[in-house]
Amino acid sequence: MRISFIGGGVMGEAILSGLLSRGVAGAGDIWAADVSPARREYLTQRYGIQATEDNLRAAEEGEVAILAIKPQNLAEVMAGLSGHLATRQLVISIVAGATISTLTAGLNHSTVVRVMPNTPAQIGEGISVWMATPQVTPQQKEATQAILASLGKSIYVAEEKYIDMATSLSASGPGFIFLIIEAMIDAGVHMGMARDMAQELVLQTMLGSTRLAIQFGKHPAELKNMVTSPGGTTAEGLLILEEGGVRALLTQAYIAAYEKTKLLGGGK
Repeated sequence: MRISFIGGGVMGEAILSGLLSRGVAGAGDIWAADVSPARREYLTQRYGIQATEDNLRAAEEGEVAILAIKPQNLAEVMAGLSGHLATRQLVISIVAGATISTLTAGLNHSTVVRVMPNTPAQIGEGISVWMATPQVTPQQKEATQAILASLGKSIYVAEEKYIDMATSLSASGPGFIFLIIEAMIDAGVHMGMARDMAQELVLQTMLGSTRLAIQFGKHPAELKNMVTSPGGTTAEGLLILEEGGVRALLTQAYIAAYEKTKLLGGGK
C-alpha cells in the first residue's frame, strides 16, 4: 500500500511508525510532506521514507493520502491539492473539526474518510472513531481499518456527530486524564512522599484500575463500590470530591471541548 502524509507532526509520525511496525507498508512505499526542513530530515533518517516540502508531490505518490495537519492550515493545503487528486485516491483526514463536507468541497474530491484518533496511538494503545463517504469502496474501508489497527482500536460510525463527540471524549480526554494524574502525584508529594514513588504508585493505580474495568466489564459505580467500605478512607475522599463538584466539572470540560470542536468545524 502506497501512503503519503500531508503533515509530519506528532500524530502523523504515530501513524507512520505504526504502519511500519505492523508491516502495513514499507518505508519505500511512504512519502511525507512537511514545511520544516528539520522535520523532513528527521523523518527520512529515522524511518527511511521519502520526504518533501511539496504537498502535491507527496500526495501524488500515494494510493492513500493522509491529511495530518493543523486545522488553521487546512484551507491553504486543500487549495493546493484541489483538482489534483486521482478519482479513486483515498484521502484520510485526522484534522480536528474538519467536516466531511468541508473536506470534499475544499479538495474537490469525494473519496474521503474522516478519522479522530488520540495520542495513545503513539504507543499502539489509541482509539479512533471514523466514517467514510459513500464513494469509499469496501476495499478502501479495509485499507483504512488496517491503517487504524496500527494505532490501536477503532470504531466506525454512520453519523458525523459522533466524531465531534469523540474529539472531546477520547481525543481531548488524555489531556484531562494527565491533569488528574498530575494532581494525584502532587497530593502524594504534599503528604510527604518522594515524587518518583508517588508517580509510580499513581500510574500503576491508574493503569490497573483501567484494566480491571475492562476485564470485569462492570459499571464504574459498581467497581467504585467494591473499594468503598462504609465509613472508610475511600468514602471520606469521595465525599470531598462530590462536594467539590468534580463530576460536574469533568462533564463541563468535555462539553466545552465538544462545543469547540463544532466551532472549528464551522459551528454546525
